[in-house]
Amino acid sequence: MFEIIYLSLAILLLVLTLAPLSRAQVWWIRGLDFPRLQLSVLLAALLVAGLVVIRDWTSITAIAAGALIGCLVCQLWWVVPYTFFFPKEVEAVQAGNADERLRIMTANVLTPNHNSDGLLKLVYDFTPDVLVTLESDDWWQEKLDAIESDYPHTVKVPLDNLYGMHVYSRLSLSDVSVEYLIEDDKPLVHCFIELPCGQKVKTHFVHPAPPSPSENEESEERDAELVLVARRVEPEKYPTIVTGDLNDVAWSRTTLLFRKLSGLLDPRIGRGMFNTFHAEHWFARWPLDHIFHSHHFALVSMTRLPGFGSDHFPLLTELALAAHENGANDGPSPDEDDKESADEIVDKAMA
Repeated sequence: MFEIIYLSLAILLLVLTLAPLSRAQVWWIRGLDFPRLQLSVLLAALLVAGLVVIRDWTSITAIAAGALIGCLVCQLWWVVPYTFFFPKEVEAVQAGNADERLRIMTANVLTPNHNSDGLLKLVYDFTPDVLVTLESDDWWQEKLDAIESDYPHTVKVPLDNLYGMHVYSRLSLSDVSVEYLIEDDKPLVHCFIELPCGQKVKTHFVHPAPPSPSENEESEERDAELVLVARRVEPEKYPTIVTGDLNDVAWSRTTLLFRKLSGLLDPRIGRGMFNTFHAEHWFARWPLDHIFHSHHFALVSMTRLPGFGSDHFPLLTELALAAHENGANDGPSPDEDDKESADEIVDKAMA
């Protein structure tokens, strides 16, 4: 009986591992990018159980065990870079000159969540230079306006469709634009943030829709938006940051393509996953809230903050200008297949 269960689970986990290796954009296949750590745990547990329970190994059970090992290696290949076992992509620096630092807090508030006091307390306790909220509507805007005396530079896009966005900044903002790249109800915010030292930082705040049966049945809209944002990034001209809820995990093919096209670095590599979703389910968490930056910055600190009633934890990141800590070519770069794939994604979404 155990052998039958063992073989059945091995086949299931093999399918769950191989399916997302395809380029299919169907929501349930792309959704399998998310639980790679959880699937790794299940694969390892099944392997151990097989070694303990099975006494008389047959060629079939041996092949199943080999398939499980292959699946485990495949899953770990994606997630290990987001652990302490992998070299850091972004150098760490001490706090240094305060005029050259930038602290950004991203918080997906979850529109029905009305614990604004919880979020405001985090803002007062951790004093970011910039707060960006996602899923914020008119109700949240009214509550967040309480911090405008400290954060006088704002961008407000209140929406009641779970895609509202607000930016509150202590630092001056310029060249602000709100854009709807792919879907006419999913905004992006672009602006320059001026640091106290005078350096302007090009910043893109993003929140594309996820692939899901209740949103988009395929991931083409999300993927195309990330590709188009990546193509607008010009790290050779400006220090650049892209941050927000990408509705995608850090290790997915789409996010890797975004990083290749943009040339931006991920400070989590070699440090940890910093899982921000789901705040209420410890067994089903993955990194959906991201911050990527150009080589002009090094990392001072990155912290997942306590929850405040949302299904996301806020993420607080402090960066510092450090021209010689990271090289312009330290991040991944695209090859011809990547460029062709990006063209296909955009063409399909625009069609």
